[in-house]
Amino acid sequence: MRDIETRTDIEKLMTLFYDKAYANESIGFYFTEVTHLNLAKHLPVIIDFWESVLLDNQVYFNNALKAHEHIHKMHPFKSEDFNVWVSLFCESIDELFVGAIAEKAKQKAVSVSSAMKMIFIQQGNR
Repeated sequence: MRDIETRTDIEKLMTLFYDKAYANESIGFYFTEVTHLNLAKHLPVIIDFWESVLLDNQVYFNNALKAHEHIHKMHPFKSEDFNVWVSLFCESIDELFVGAIAEKAKQKAVSVSSAMKMIFIQQGNR
């Protein structure tokens, strides 16, 4: 195995991750029932996000937290949802890649999850 090096690598990672996420009994419904996510439209955007984060190629100019705010309003996230997301994401990375950027991706996933938990769950309970 090798490290994440290109946009194509990120596309491969996101495809595997979303296959797992859609099929997951805990969080899959967010994609299939809550948002009816159009993966063909969404995938290039999420690849842009991760390409910006991992490869320092600034191609994502949206607000990732704001993009999830409407989902939370339709069906509030639970702390466990983020744990499952991170687990599936890191599992996907480990199946495909090894190296410094792969580790950075896992660390960033934990950071993103923690930020979303704080914003959507902890602040929402105040």
